[in-house]
Amino acid sequence: MAARNTARKRAFQILFEGDQRGAEALTVLADWVRLSRADTRQPPVSEYTMELVEGYAKHAKRIDELIAQYSVGWTLDRMPVVDRNILRLGAYELIWVDETPDAVVLDEMVQLAKEFSTDESPSFVNGLLGRLKDLKPSLRRDEA
Repeated sequence: MAARNTARKRAFQILFEGDQRGAEALTVLADWVRLSRADTRQPPVSEYTMELVEGYAKHAKRIDELIAQYSVGWTLDRMPVVDRNILRLGAYELIWVDETPDAVVLDEMVQLAKEFSTDESPSFVNGLLGRLKDLKPSLRRDEA
């Protein structure tokens, strides 16, 4: 499972970079793929990283709506950039990737928050994604 962990971390980094640059996630993904093919010192972009970024991009508007709706006391634009992108990735994988157990998604996103964000972020990420997990059946139905 280390490969999936790395894929999630890279997908988060791509979403974060896109947010910072004001670029679409798919554009940043294409840049990463191109760079990894042109420079052997760059690690390749895994299939799962591509799946995560492409899946997020497909549902980005709905994901941002959900994060904004269920984050108590935080607007999306006021949220720390790291947390916002961890939540985006986590919301996508939690709601639309059936092969990954919900507990794994929550644990992986909390670990990213511990590694890249503030001391308060893991509990914030866990709480919001936990809420989305509980609402998952109705959230998928709402989009159909």
